[in-house]
Amino acid sequence: MHMKVPMEEKPFPAWSWSVEECLKEYGVKLDKGLSSNEVQRRREKYGWNELAKEKGKPLWKLVLEQFDDVLVKILLVAAFVSFLLAYVQGSESGESGFEAYVEPLVIILILVLNAIVGVWQENNAEKALEALKELQCESIKVLRDGYAVPDLPARELVPGDIVELRVGDKVPADMRVAALKTSTLRLEQSSLT
Repeated sequence: MHMKVPMEEKPFPAWSWSVEECLKEYGVKLDKGLSSNEVQRRREKYGWNELAKEKGKPLWKLVLEQFDDVLVKILLVAAFVSFLLAYVQGSESGESGFEAYVEPLVIILILVLNAIVGVWQENNAEKALEALKELQCESIKVLRDGYAVPDLPARELVPGDIVELRVGDKVPADMRVAALKTSTLRLEQSSLT
């Protein structure tokens, strides 16, 4: 009995191939688009055209992640050792002054400030991702079964769809330009940076 071992699928570099090669790879005709059956098969294979939705991490988990770093762990050990040394020296000399604990307290303060900044940056990154999701295209004109579908939700696109873009449209996915019907082309891509 011969079993077929599933191979990991490599992404198709459409940007570096000719339009004809791309159409052949995706099994689509420029004037017809994909058939409904083929769209269904590709949706089952590739899923929906949308960014993955992740639940936000709780604050306590974000704080703990800030201490999951080798340098931070070394500093925690150094603060603990410094605290022990200050305690032992204070016990031996009979003094328990605040000055003996300045060094470990400074290290702890630095680690707490580092955690605060890390959590703040992570929250900013999550807000930026949410803002990008808001900028996503809602609907687009697509060619399916030889007919133009004027307002197809962008999340329903699959690899191989023929999409028509006009002035002011948002690009709904990574795409290969198949045909330009203009003498000039200008794109606004500042949202990517």
